Amino acid sequence: MNSPIEVIKNEKGILLRNHLDKGKKKKWRFFTQNQDAICVLTLDGQFVLVNSLFENMTEYSVDDLIKKKFQSLSHIESLDKVFNYFHRAVLGQVQNFDCKMINKSGKVIDLNISIIPIIEDDEIIGVYIAAKDITEFKKKKIEIRKLEEFHRVLTENVLDIILSTNLLGKVIYVSPSCKHLLGYNSDELIGKHFSHFIHKDDLERAISDREMLMAKFEHIRGSYRFQKKDGTFIWMESIGHPIIDPDTQNLLEVISIIRDITERKKTQGLLLNSEKLTIAGQLAAGICHEVRNPLTAIKGFIQLIEARTDNKQFFDIINSEMNRIELILNELLILAKPNEIKFVIANIKTLIEESKTLIDTLAIMNNIQIEIINEIGDLSVNCDKDQIKQVFINFLKNAVEAMPEGGKITIELLKLNEEKLKILIKDTGTGIPQPILNRLGQPFFTTKETGTGLGIMISKQIIENHSGTLQFWSDKNGTVFEVILPL
Repeated sequence: MNSPIEVIKNEKGILLRNHLDKGKKKKWRFFTQNQDAICVLTLDGQFVLVNSLFENMTEYSVDDLIKKKFQSLSHIESLDKVFNYFHRAVLGQVQNFDCKMINKSGKVIDLNISIIPIIEDDEIIGVYIAAKDITEFKKKKIEIRKLEEFHRVLTENVLDIILSTNLLGKVIYVSPSCKHLLGYNSDELIGKHFSHFIHKDDLERAISDREMLMAKFEHIRGSYRFQKKDGTFIWMESIGHPIIDPDTQNLLEVISIIRDITERKKTQGLLLNSEKLTIAGQLAAGICHEVRNPLTAIKGFIQLIEARTDNKQFFDIINSEMNRIELILNELLILAKPNEIKFVIANIKTLIEESKTLIDTLAIMNNIQIEIINEIGDLSVNCDKDQIKQVFINFLKNAVEAMPEGGKITIELLKLNEEKLKILIKDTGTGIPQPILNRLGQPFFTTKETGTGLGIMISKQIIENHSGTLQFWSDKNGTVFEVILPL
């Protein structure tokens, strides 16, 4: 005997079929011409009517579906959701949700389902279901989400700055890496004009490059100094890419990839200086060869003339200037023969003390104290002892001459790491003005009346020939020479 609920369901099933028979042509047009897969279900989910799109999607025939309930096609992970939304629709609420269905061949299909109650005489007698296959849409959505995540990870972790500017040059996007390179948070730069970052001396060139990009729709590469939040400048290379609307062919924005090239600029400077030293060495060898021979002859004839005349007043001046020429030639010879190095293992502490001993007398005469601070003990370097001592003597002599009123020279020996040591030579002089400091090491540039301008240049080359580095700083409190040598 059927239960009261089953009796009610059967009665409503009859009402549903009668409802579908009424205006059959109109309803059939709705089924056949609709772009969605459509079906009609009884209140317990039994298929009553399906269109051809629903058949194609499920791969079941109409006869097969009539024997099934809609819930039987649901994937197990969507079963609770389908029952829940179906129950709400039976109570009179239109429902829309995504779920998974399994077709006849076992393929899992992603669907967007709309369930619409069928009402007649204020009584719910069944439901319409409109289903859209969103499997490909879901796949693309997952791919887009992956691309978005990849883009997020890329922009948050890449060391280069990704900068997007509109046609007016205002920043509309900047990657988080600007915090690491320039010190700004991204939101601090949004809305600012790109010229806000560029050094004034590079701004005209940067604007010209951008105008060329916008005019010709071509990639533009340029190097400019960018200002950091702390006010300092670093060299950056910018590669600008035009973003063009594919339909209108109009320029939309400019995307720039900006990279820190400060170290590259330093390397280029070092290579340039190295090339200058090589050329200077070649010139020095040629000068020495061409000048020394006639100089020897001139000196000989001057000595003969001097011996035959009683007026010797001008010969002292001539001999003094000749000796100065010889001094320059000797220093040029050192520059011209940088490879004649005799490497031996030497104690750096001993080399420093021997260099100090040679300068001590000069220092005492000028009321200067020389102090050695040794924090490394007895460490050895592989070097040409005479050349390294020449470097230290040059720097100590320069320090003494920088303090005509007396002062103090400090020599600090520090261990930089397991492979290198650092030697700092500090004086308490009045310092070297920045314009002059920038020219130290250039051939024949000197502030001394009797200097040749080759001392620091030769010292720098000796240190570099020993795989070391030389740097110097100066302010009103004095000058510091820093020598780093491999242990």
